[in-house]
Amino acid sequence: MSETSAPKKRGLLLRFIKGVEIVGNKLPHPFWLFVILSGIILALSWWLGNAGMSVKYMAAGRGGAEGKETIVSVVNLLTYKSMRVVFTDLLKIYSSFPPLGLIIVMTLGIGLLEQSGMISALMRKTILGAPSYLVTFALAIVGINANLASDAGIIFTPMIGAAIFKALGRNPWIGITAGYAAAQGGFTANFFIAGTDALLAGITESAAKGMNIPGPIHPLMNWYLMIVATVVVAFVTTFVTEKITCKYLGDEGGTMDATELEKHRVTDVENRGLRWSLYAGLGYILLIVALTFPQGAYFRADNGNILPSSPFLSSIAGILFCLFFVMGVAYGYGAKVIKEGSDIPKMMERGLKGGISFLVVVLPAAIFIHLFNASNLATILAVNGADWLKSMNLTGSKLIVAFVLLTTTINLFISSGSAKWLILAPIFVPMLGMMGFSPALTQAAYRVGDSCTNNIAPLSYYVPVMLGFYEQYKQDAEQEVGIGTLISLQLPFSVMYLILFTALLVFWFTMGWPLGPGADLHIPMP
Repeated sequence: MSETSAPKKRGLLLRFIKGVEIVGNKLPHPFWLFVILSGIILALSWWLGNAGMSVKYMAAGRGGAEGKETIVSVVNLLTYKSMRVVFTDLLKIYSSFPPLGLIIVMTLGIGLLEQSGMISALMRKTILGAPSYLVTFALAIVGINANLASDAGIIFTPMIGAAIFKALGRNPWIGITAGYAAAQGGFTANFFIAGTDALLAGITESAAKGMNIPGPIHPLMNWYLMIVATVVVAFVTTFVTEKITCKYLGDEGGTMDATELEKHRVTDVENRGLRWSLYAGLGYILLIVALTFPQGAYFRADNGNILPSSPFLSSIAGILFCLFFVMGVAYGYGAKVIKEGSDIPKMMERGLKGGISFLVVVLPAAIFIHLFNASNLATILAVNGADWLKSMNLTGSKLIVAFVLLTTTINLFISSGSAKWLILAPIFVPMLGMMGFSPALTQAAYRVGDSCTNNIAPLSYYVPVMLGFYEQYKQDAEQEVGIGTLISLQLPFSVMYLILFTALLVFWFTMGWPLGPGADLHIPMP
């Protein structure tokens, strides 16, 4: 065999990732895996419920409301009452699975953009020939800031990432992996103030008031740190993607030579389609702005607010779908790929076909998550973990790091950031406050831990979503897709996020910089 045709020997890291994938994919098909996990939850709930396991904690209120003492016991799910709920509400459990409606709507919208050829033309027009790392960095920035769109951003970013990399002739799995890592691992970071900031600040305020912990508490109190974190996470995402993910998937990226670029040159008719799409998109955005920002506008809440909640934020999925629809239709007519109205639903149908496997896996996944939440096992785990950390008697940056690690671990089992903070805030805001740490610092440490393992959390709503994406875009029909695929591809991101995001917080703490406007690291002394 010639030297050029000999396969490259993989380094230790790539062999480790491959090992994780192999071991993970030895598990049953995701459909049966969720069935087995459901059985385990039923057995644990029966055992611990009959044993009377319970915890008592002070639960925070939302939006600054007063907290209250709460007792939570493990619920035995192997009872007539609990099992009746599973069967009588099966359709509701399935149809109300959080990402289900969102993924279908987003797939229809992005499917239209992809099938019409708009994404391909746009990528060839703007970034074809650019260094691969610039494409990845741009996707990372979009993904990290996508939490402005809440859960829609977690689905939108890997979807658009797959479409972009496919349009550039590269492995779509790279786009899925980088997009999901950025959107999930960088979920709490942002250049802007999102609904997450307001939601967490309200819970923090409740926990601080309950124990008379002083200090300014407002949605912007972590803003300075999160701006810097956005850049850090974007660079980490780009580095891991280009240096690890691309090598592992056998796609080194790079740039095309002049001959290849000429082959992919955007035609005149495609340019016209892009212009029509741009005009339609700008017109639509102006319409949304007009319906949102003036006082009394359609998308404002009754009290005039946009944050932390409003019809605008609740309508993000619908607003994005309409944007994709308008731009896709405009491009299609401008590029003459849509010749009659019936072409539009046909393109949307073709875009949806690849996601059928997701609809199958969602059924046992939805049942499993319903059972896990109904059993109260997640709350028991979180409270006991918090008690264990308190018993360690750590101080200073060591305590901050320990809190980050605790949150990161709990995050593997409780996917909702607000649900975890409702449990942990009343414990740690006063605890760290008594050591002089401000509520802003405690919340910042929580947000770091809450991000780093989002993308490898097996109980996340989005696991079956991502498996569906990988299945849809796999380049080899015989290629195996399972839990191991997702975890092996996401693990390098998660480890690097944890190391560098935590290092950033510790460095910030050491330098004594404010975390946001008026939000110092320490409680002001009287």
